[in-house]
Amino acid sequence: MAMTRSLEVKGQLVAGGKEPLICAPLVGRDEAAVLRELEVIVAKRPDLLEWRVDFYSGISDVNRVVELAKKIRRSSAGIPVIFTRRSTREGGEPIGLSEDEVLSMYREVARSGAVDFLDYELSSEPEHFEQAVALARETGTKLIASFHDFEKTPPADRIVAKLIAMEKAGADIAKIAVMPQGLEDVLTLLLATLEAQKKIRLPVISMSMGAYGSLSRLFGWVFGSSVSFAVGQQASAPGQVPIEDLRTVLEVLQRSLKGE
Repeated sequence: MAMTRSLEVKGQLVAGGKEPLICAPLVGRDEAAVLRELEVIVAKRPDLLEWRVDFYSGISDVNRVVELAKKIRRSSAGIPVIFTRRSTREGGEPIGLSEDEVLSMYREVARSGAVDFLDYELSSEPEHFEQAVALARETGTKLIASFHDFEKTPPADRIVAKLIAMEKAGADIAKIAVMPQGLEDVLTLLLATLEAQKKIRLPVISMSMGAYGSLSRLFGWVFGSSVSFAVGQQASAPGQVPIEDLRTVLEVLQRSLKGE
C-alpha cells in the first residue's frame, strides 16, 4: 500500500497526520448561505474546509471576500481552510474578474491570515502561477497546484507528468482531477497516483470524478492520495459522496488492511 503524505499548516500536521484527510466544500452564493452551510459542515468534523469562492456572488468586492473569509475562520472550529477560485476552463463558475484581479483577491485573503491553503491552477499563465508561489511563501500559506479535466482521463504518463510539473513550478501540494469514461480510466488514475509517489516528494491529491470516479474517492488513499473531497451539505464536483458514507467506508477498509 502506498503511503499518503501529510499536509502541514505552520509546521503542524493536519489532523495529526491522519490518512486520508476528508475535505468538505463551501459553495454558498451569499454570506448567509455560506455561514449556514459552514455550521452544518463543522458539526460533521471534516479535516479540511474548501471555500469555493467562484460560487460567491460578492466575489468582485475584495473587502467582502476578506470579511467573509475571516468569518469562516472564526466559525471553523480550528479546521484548516483552503481558498479556491476554480476557473471556468476547469469546471468553475463564471466570475467576471481578470486574472490580475483574481490574484489581487488571493493576495488580500492570504495576507489577512484567514486561510491556510491557496488552490491555484497549473494551467494559468506561468507569470501568474509564479505570483501565486511567491504569495504563498510570503504569507506562510501552502500552495495547492491543481489541474482538472472534465472531459476525459489522460494517459497515466501524462497525469504523472502534470504532477511532476507542479512540483517543479514550486507548489507545496499537487492535485489532479479527471473524468473517467469507464472503469479502466479509474485504474489509470490510481496507477498514475501510485507512480507519482515514486517521482515527486509532494503530497498528492488525486481523484476521478462522476459515478465511476466515486470509487477513487473511497479508496484512492490506498494508492497515495492524501485528501478525499466529500459532501458536507452540497457537492462542488460530480461524484462526491457524503462525509458520513465516506467515513464508514474508510473505517471498514482501514480495519481490513490492518487485518482486523
